[in-house]
Amino acid sequence: MQPQDGLAITRRALDIEDYIDVLRRHRAWILGPLFAALVISVVVAFLWPDTYISTAIIRVVPPQVPEIYVPSNITTDMQSRVNSMEQTILSRATLTNLITTQGLYPKERARKPLDDVIEDMRSHDIRISNVQLLSTTNAKQNYPAFSVSFSYNNRFTAQKVATDLVARFLEENQRQVTTQTGATTAFITDRHTEAKQKLDEIENRLSSFRATHLGNLPEEQANNYAHLNAAQSQVLNLGAEMARNTQEKFMLENLLRTKKDELASLKDPASQSTVLQQKNERLAEKEHEIQQLEQILSNLREHYKDTYPDVQNAVTRLATLKKQRENILKEDASKKPEVAVTPSASPGFVREARDLEAAVKALAAQIETKDMQSEELRKQADQVKESIHALQARLESTPVGIKEYDELIRDRELARQEYEKLDKELSSSEGATKLINRQQGERLEQLDPPSLPQTAAEPKRPIIVAIGTGIGLIIGLCLAGAREMKDTSLKNLKDVRAYTQLPVLGSVPLLENDVVVRRRKRLSWLAWSTACLVGVVIMSSSVVYYYATKL
Repeated sequence: MQPQDGLAITRRALDIEDYIDVLRRHRAWILGPLFAALVISVVVAFLWPDTYISTAIIRVVPPQVPEIYVPSNITTDMQSRVNSMEQTILSRATLTNLITTQGLYPKERARKPLDDVIEDMRSHDIRISNVQLLSTTNAKQNYPAFSVSFSYNNRFTAQKVATDLVARFLEENQRQVTTQTGATTAFITDRHTEAKQKLDEIENRLSSFRATHLGNLPEEQANNYAHLNAAQSQVLNLGAEMARNTQEKFMLENLLRTKKDELASLKDPASQSTVLQQKNERLAEKEHEIQQLEQILSNLREHYKDTYPDVQNAVTRLATLKKQRENILKEDASKKPEVAVTPSASPGFVREARDLEAAVKALAAQIETKDMQSEELRKQADQVKESIHALQARLESTPVGIKEYDELIRDRELARQEYEKLDKELSSSEGATKLINRQQGERLEQLDPPSLPQTAAEPKRPIIVAIGTGIGLIIGLCLAGAREMKDTSLKNLKDVRAYTQLPVLGSVPLLENDVVVRRRKRLSWLAWSTACLVGVVIMSSSVVYYYATKL
């Protein structure tokens, strides 16, 4: 039943029976692409040549002698050296030699330029990993290592090429390490020779200067410097002694004031007649200022000489404060009433008063002695300062030749330090070179030899066949769905009832000629049998070809 012109008829929703009918009606369109995709995927999977990957592991062996004893004279790390070796080994000349020697890629070389073959080999077939800690079953310790792998359609050839690559890596590493350590040693040797020549030249100039100025030479200058240093040390010692003497005098003065206060406050217990005296606050304030200034002066003299401006200012201020203190003492003495010892005074009071007077006189004598010692030390310091000025004047009047001699001495010391430094570096570099030559330095070692692959890494034939078959099934279902969408005829009683909205009283089956039906079935079976036979033959041929070429 065809829809009327100008009327749009909506298809009814299909159920499970309808989908089964669709699959039954269009089974040829589903099975055909499915079988064709199966044949194509099998042919592709078995005609695709196998790719075998042979992998070797090279580890980085650390130096056998600790680096604290023999430092390495190679600045590049192992990863940088591996990258450099990779560039050298994967160069055009090396790969061309490898292809020619091993007879690689005969088909590719026949149909492509050699440069394209080398580029494909470099980008697809050779794999070199970064240096890292690789955990392997054969390694007792996890040393840094990297892997070298090569993929090819022949597993024995893949193993041979991987072995060749490993050997080239080991050889190139030894060559680069030997070259770098030799270049470093040669460079340091040249600098060592230049430093030795410079030191010898300065020694010759110094010898000539000594021969020219014999008898008027820097030994006296050294003695002058020694005398100057001794005089400066003596000034420092005198300053320290003067500071110590001043401190002792200050202590004696404090003790003297204490004794005087005790004498002034002494009471007779029998007569209760004593003269009370208030402590002078101005005097206490002056004593406190003098004590602080003396402490500051002592600290200054520990770091500076007496000629330093701050030291001289402190000495002047200290003298002024002491003079003010003496004036205050004189004023207090003129106002103090003397202690009157009455005939009725007790013997103990008289004896104690006499002891205090004797102690006051002894302390005053000691203070006078300290003043005399300070004056003597000041005179000695002045004499030493005069000698220092004389030595400095003598040094400032040094002839130009002496300055030249000092410059020669300084240049010789610098040249000697440079020579000794380069001598140590040369010894260290030569030790590192000997270590490399003895195969005891950092080197590469084959940890796992190139493997002989037993199974091909590519292609994954089951996956290819499964994917191809799935694609064929999807294509068949799409074709069946397209044909079903294009076919608008009524196919069963459900369509008649849905589209005519009339009750169905009965159905008449499609009557066809039996001969025509049998002929059509025979042709269909013949076509399917032929297609299946051809497909099986093609798939079998591809499988046989694969195993024949593999053997």
